[in-house]
Amino acid sequence: MATTPLFPVGAFHTESGVTYLHTAGEGLPPRAQHSRGFERYVTDKSQGAQGRARIGAEVEKVRGLAAKLWSVQPDDVGFVCSVAEGISILLESIDWREGDNVVLDPREFPSVAAPFALKAQRAKSGPVPEIRCADATGLAKAANSKTRLIAISHVSFLDGNRADLDYYRRVADGVGALLVVDYSQASGWCPIDASIADFAFGVAYKWLLGATGTAIAYWNRSRQPNWQPVTSGWFSLTTGRVTSERPNWATGALETRNDGMCFTRGNPSHPSIYVLGETLTFLAQWDAAKVEAHVQSLTEALLEELERAGIAPSTPRPKERHGASVCIDTVHADAIVGELAKVGLYASGGLGRIRFSFHGYSKLGDVKRLMGVFPAIYTKYHHGKKGESKL
Repeated sequence: MATTPLFPVGAFHTESGVTYLHTAGEGLPPRAQHSRGFERYVTDKSQGAQGRARIGAEVEKVRGLAAKLWSVQPDDVGFVCSVAEGISILLESIDWREGDNVVLDPREFPSVAAPFALKAQRAKSGPVPEIRCADATGLAKAANSKTRLIAISHVSFLDGNRADLDYYRRVADGVGALLVVDYSQASGWCPIDASIADFAFGVAYKWLLGATGTAIAYWNRSRQPNWQPVTSGWFSLTTGRVTSERPNWATGALETRNDGMCFTRGNPSHPSIYVLGETLTFLAQWDAAKVEAHVQSLTEALLEELERAGIAPSTPRPKERHGASVCIDTVHADAIVGELAKVGLYASGGLGRIRFSFHGYSKLGDVKRLMGVFPAIYTKYHHGKKGESKL
């Protein structure tokens, strides 16, 4: 049981008296790592061409760290500014045919689902994919020979459910579809082998403890060796950048990088890349399986306490079926989260659910402090009917 934090709490930028259960929204920043990363960046930025070379070397170093975290090859890794950007690059690269469909979880995060859904609604010409929504229980029925892509978050932002990626891979292979995985709610607290996916993405600012502006992009080149993006920028081109010739925009053949950095169309967000390098080095001090065990001892403790209090979570109880968060559906989520904040308990709200999330800086005392006040606040908003939590 996680009676003490796994990480040194003093290393983080925190407010006095606050119990931080908001990592699923924003991870706590380790103070020294953020400061050192930005200081190194501005130093290199101010040193002309030599500094620019060091910036490039830093990007490559962080690619290696990200690849190690996800158990993949560095050349398959790139960076985008957000998961939404990566998904959109992938979406526009697919030669859609009449009758094609995409299968999404109905609880999917907007950055994964919205690019496909909006294309289906707004495209003015050409075939557009049908959007099919199905969770794991309906996936095999929803997917068929016209399914081009199945997208899933490894852990749901909405209810903390952890997807069985082996099952999703089997279904995708059975119909010849791409499997695209968002690791944003998983990367940083549990072991990851992204090679199960054809493409994968994940933000840096949650459990990876980094900053906004950078997300990891992964292209499984062994599974999809012939894939190419259809848009680019100066950074992802080889023509005129890696090679010396000046591009002929009218008639010249343009080549993009044949590695994960083809996702990085313009300059990557160098400040957040530097910070990510520092935070990945910090996290590498602990085996991911040890962080997972620590975190899930806390989710299990909270789920048990909620059951004892008669409050029904939307998060599955078995630890193999949930992530680092515990969620509760209620129309009063934002009001309850606001009341918790007034007493120094920071949680997430929005979309009709409360979310409590844990990381290596969390401990059992955080669960006890939460449960010392949460049941009374929850009951106040539900008129004493604790079971009425579902929307």
